[in-house]
Parts: sequence; C-alpha cells; structure tokens
Amino acid sequence: MSHPSTPELLILHAVRLIGFADSDAIAARAGTSTADVARVLDEADGRGWVQHLAFADLEGWSLTDAGRTENECQLASERQLADPENTIIAVYRDFLPLNTRLVRAVTEWQITPTGDDPFAPNDHSDPAWDGRVLDELTALGTELAPLVHRLTDVLTRFDGYADRYHSALRTAADGEPGWIDRTDVDSCHRVWFQLHEDLVSTLGIDRGTEF
Repeated sequence: MSHPSTPELLILHAVRLIGFADSDAIAARAGTSTADVARVLDEADGRGWVQHLAFADLEGWSLTDAGRTENECQLASERQLADPENTIIAVYRDFLPLNTRLVRAVTEWQITPTGDDPFAPNDHSDPAWDGRVLDELTALGTELAPLVHRLTDVLTRFDGYADRYHSALRTAADGEPGWIDRTDVDSCHRVWFQLHEDLVSTLGIDRGTEF
C-alpha cells in the first residue's frame, strides 16, 4: 500500500524542490491547503528551517541549511518506513540512463551546431531537427511513466510527475517551444529536474557523487 506523506514533510520538501516560491506555489506543489502551508512555514521559520526573502517585486520562501538537514532526516525516516524492499533505489538506477538521454535531448533542443558555431542557439526553424528531438522526448516520457508508477506504489507524493511531463510536452508540440526547457513554467526539463532532485534527496544521494 502506498504511503502518504505528512503535510509537514510535503511542505518543507516542496520548498526544497522548487527552490524559491511563494505560499501558493508551495501549496500547489505539496498538494496541501494554503492554511497548512501558512502553519507549517510559520513553525519552520521559528525553528530556523526556512527563510522568507524579498527581491524587488518578488518574495517567497527558501530552505536554510538547517531546513535542508531536517528535510533529509524526514525523508530518511519516511523511506525506512515505506520502502523496506528498496524499490526507490531500484527505480533510481533505472532512471539514470534516461536522465543522460534527457540532458542530451534538452541540449539539442537549445543548440543546433553549424559549421561556424558549434554552440549556435536553436531558433526552431528546422522542423526535422526539432521533430527528432521531440520524438526522443516523447520516448523518454513513455519510459518514464512506469518508473513513476513504481515510485507512487511506494510513496503517494511521487504521483503526477509523468502527467506533468506529458502536459508540458504537448504544449511544446503545439507551438510553444519554451515548454521544453524554460525554468519559469512547468516545462519538461523543470519537471524532470524536480523528479531527479526528489529521488536523490529521498535516497540521501549527493548529485556530485552520483553513480
């Protein structure tokens, strides 16, 4: 039976996954109410786990080092309870080769080398080039779905990644290329990055030492 995470874990973890966000975005990512977000962030702020920052017309929450440590402790405790068969590490190993392909595909979406410039930006004027990349991204989405299903069978908080990825891919294919790689929308790359971060943080793995 899939294990449901507590609101306290979901909210603190959402801040980690997004990086910097306002309360509404945190509630949407965590799948909790704004009232729960306000309560948990107030408590976390008092414990020194989060900080509220403002830059010009932007404001939001981010984790402190202490908050990151607390989140990792919460994740480790939850995993020990919910995943005695070590399904998540097995899925992570299956995810890594897909991640290599995703990074390559996004790079090819951003760059189209020419004879004069091997790093020429892709202006999306070559339908054959873009079509080939979209085919690869579609294939990756198809291979991602069963991995997310396996994760969701262990922890309910992994639900939704595949749907979000496919939604972004459809939007890109309908003529909005930024939905492949933009960081300010729920693009394919952003969804994938968050899933990758979700996996490594759940497993206590440092990205710099990934195997």
